[in-house]
Amino acid sequence: MRKIILVASGKGGTGKTTLTASVGTALAEHGKKVLIVDGDCGLRNLDLVLGMSDLAVFTFADAARGTVPLARAAAAHPVTQGLFLLTAPAETPSLTAADLRNLAEETEREGFDYVIIDGPAGLPEELALYAGIATQGIVVTMPDPASIRGAERVARMMESECIMRIRLVVNRVRPRLIRYGVAANIDDAMDIAGLQLLGIIPEDEDVIACAGSGKSVVRYKKTGAAQAYRNIARRLEGERLPLMRF
Repeated sequence: MRKIILVASGKGGTGKTTLTASVGTALAEHGKKVLIVDGDCGLRNLDLVLGMSDLAVFTFADAARGTVPLARAAAAHPVTQGLFLLTAPAETPSLTAADLRNLAEETEREGFDYVIIDGPAGLPEELALYAGIATQGIVVTMPDPASIRGAERVARMMESECIMRIRLVVNRVRPRLIRYGVAANIDDAMDIAGLQLLGIIPEDEDVIACAGSGKSVVRYKKTGAAQAYRNIARRLEGERLPLMRF
C-alpha cells in the first residue's frame, strides 16, 4: 500500500530537505518507486539537492490541477532508478484539498510505493493541506531548545489533521555537546515533542559536500549520516533496527 509521508520541522535549517532526498534515494535503491514532492515553495531547492535543476520542468501544482499528467510531470532521477521529483512552483499556488486528493489518487494509479513531501518549515497554511493527504509524518529537529519547541508545535498540528503515525528524527547530533549539557539529550527531545523516535543522524560534513554538488550522500558514502538515512528508510519499511552509536 502506498505511503504518503509529510516531512516537517518547526524551524528552518534542521536538514529537512536533505533528509527527504536521502531517505527517498535509499528507498529507491531498495527497489521502491518513490516520488519526492517539493512542497516548500519559498525555498524550492530539492531539485538542487538531487542534482535535477535542469530536469524538473513541471511542478506539483501542475499535476494537482490536472494540467499535466503525473506520468509526464514527475521528473526521473538521472542516476537512481525508481526515484522521481515534482518540484515546487515559484509562488505558493492556490490549491484546494480536492486538488491534493486528486494528486494523491494519481500517485496510487501510477504505482508509487512512497510519496515523500518536503513541507515548508514552521506552520504556514499550506502545511495543513499537505497533512490532509499524508498517511504518516516525520518531524525533523536539531537537539537545541528552539528546534525542539518548534518540533512540538508542528507535531500537535499534524495530530490535529489526523495523521495517525508521526515520528521524530533528531538531526545534526553532536554527542560531545550533549555530554557537556549544551544540547538537549535525545530522551528530552522525545519527551518535549511527544513523539516516537525514528532515527538519529550525526553531524557529518559529507552531507554538506554532497548536497553542494547535487550528489546523494547515500549513494557515495557508507558510514555516518549516510548509514543513518539508510536505517530510517529500512524502519519505514517495517524493519526493527537498533539506533546508531556514536
